[in-house]
Amino acid sequence: MDEADFKALLAPLAVSWWEADSGLGVVDSGGAAFDGRRGTRRFLEALHADGCGPSGGSGCGPYRARFEGRTFHVHWPEPGGPGRQRSRGVAIEMDDRPDGDPYATFADLAPAAAFVRDPTGRYLWANHAYAHLYGTTRDAVIGRHLADVDEAGDVTRFLALDQEVLTRGRPVRHTLTYRRADGCSGRAAGYRFPVRWGATRCVAGIYVDVTDYAQVLDQRHRAEADLRALRDHSGLLCVRLTPDGRVSEAGTAVADALRIRLSDLMGLPGDTLLARTPERGAVHRIWDDLISGRRRSARTCAVLVDREGWWRRARIHLSAVCGTTPGVSGVWAVGTHLGLRHQAQPDLTPAQIRILALLAAGHSNADIARTLRLSRQTLDYHLSRLRALLDAATRPALVARAYVLGILSPQTWPPRSPAAPNPASPV
Repeated sequence: MDEADFKALLAPLAVSWWEADSGLGVVDSGGAAFDGRRGTRRFLEALHADGCGPSGGSGCGPYRARFEGRTFHVHWPEPGGPGRQRSRGVAIEMDDRPDGDPYATFADLAPAAAFVRDPTGRYLWANHAYAHLYGTTRDAVIGRHLADVDEAGDVTRFLALDQEVLTRGRPVRHTLTYRRADGCSGRAAGYRFPVRWGATRCVAGIYVDVTDYAQVLDQRHRAEADLRALRDHSGLLCVRLTPDGRVSEAGTAVADALRIRLSDLMGLPGDTLLARTPERGAVHRIWDDLISGRRRSARTCAVLVDREGWWRRARIHLSAVCGTTPGVSGVWAVGTHLGLRHQAQPDLTPAQIRILALLAAGHSNADIARTLRLSRQTLDYHLSRLRALLDAATRPALVARAYVLGILSPQTWPPRSPAAPNPASPV
C-alpha cells in the first residue's frame, strides 16, 4: 500500500493527520475529523496553547487532548532526521463516554445562539444558531477573532462586556444590538457568564434573537401612542365599547360633552348615553350587525343625552375591532358634527318633519299643503305647533332651529331627516 492509498483509506474516518512546518503552518492534512486545513490549524494551535505537540511539555508519546468538546488520542512526535523542520502527527477522535454526550448535541443544535470566547476575543466554540445570526457556518466562526465577525464599534462594546463578566465572576442578563448579515441592526436578549474551557477562564453567552419581536412591540407602542393622541387630543368623541355594549375606553372630549367624569364613564352601558329617539333603533340594528360580523363599519346619527338630561345630536362612525380570537373584541364609536346642547323636546310626527323639510327646500305654504294634501287650516295648525315646540316665531327661524337641533341633516339635499332610511324620503 503506497502513501496515496493510505491517505484515501483515512479520508472518511474520524481521524486527522497532518504535516506542519515549524510555524504551525499546515503543509498537508487529511481525514474527516475536521473540516479542511482551517479546522486542522485550529486544532494544532489549541494543542500548542496547552503545551502539547513537539517541544511541548507532553513529550513525544501519545496523549489525550480535548478540543471543542471532543476528545482525541494524539500522537505528534518531534521531527525525525537531522535538519528536518516539518513534523507529522495524527489525532483519532475517541468516545470515552458510553452513552455519548447528549448535552453537546443539544448545545450544537439548540435554536438559541451560544458561543464561548477566550479573554482576548477569540471564538473557541459556537453553535449553528450563533453562526446563523451572521449568515455563516460555525466552522467559519470558531477560531476567528471577534473583530473578524463584528464591526469595530461592536467589537469594543462586546469585549468590554466580556471583561465585565470576567471581573464580576457572575452571569449578566441583558439585551444588546448587533449588525446582522443583511446589514440591518438586530437585537438579542440573553445571558453572558464566565466558564472554564480547559485551563483557561473564558466567557460564554447564550442569546435569543428578538429583532422581529422588538419591531412588532415598537410598532404596537407607536400605534397605542397614536391612538391615545387621537382619542384624547383630537377633539373627536372617541369611545370603545365591549361586545356587551359597555364603555371600556373613552376620550376626555366624550366626558366633557356628556358632563360626566371620565372615571364614572368607564363601565357604563353605552345604551344609557343615547336619547330615546327614532335614531336609537337604527343604532341598535347597526350594533347587532357589527357584533355578529355581518358588517365591519357603519355610519349613522344619534342623539346623546348627558348627565343633566340635555341632548346633543352627532354623527356616529362605528367600526368593529377584530382581535386574535374569532369574533369581534369590541367596537370603536367616533362622534363628529356635534350639535348644540339643548333640552329634550317632544317627538315630532312624520308630518311635522316633512313640513320642516319642505320649508327648508323653499316651498310656499300653498305648495306644502298641496304636496301633503292638507287643508290650509290644518297646515296652519301644524306650523303653529312647530313654532311652539321649537321656540321659533318665523319660517326662517323654524328652518334654522331644525338644522341646529339635528332634525334635518345638514349634509343632504333635498332636506331630509338624518334618521330617514331612504335618501329619497324626507322622513
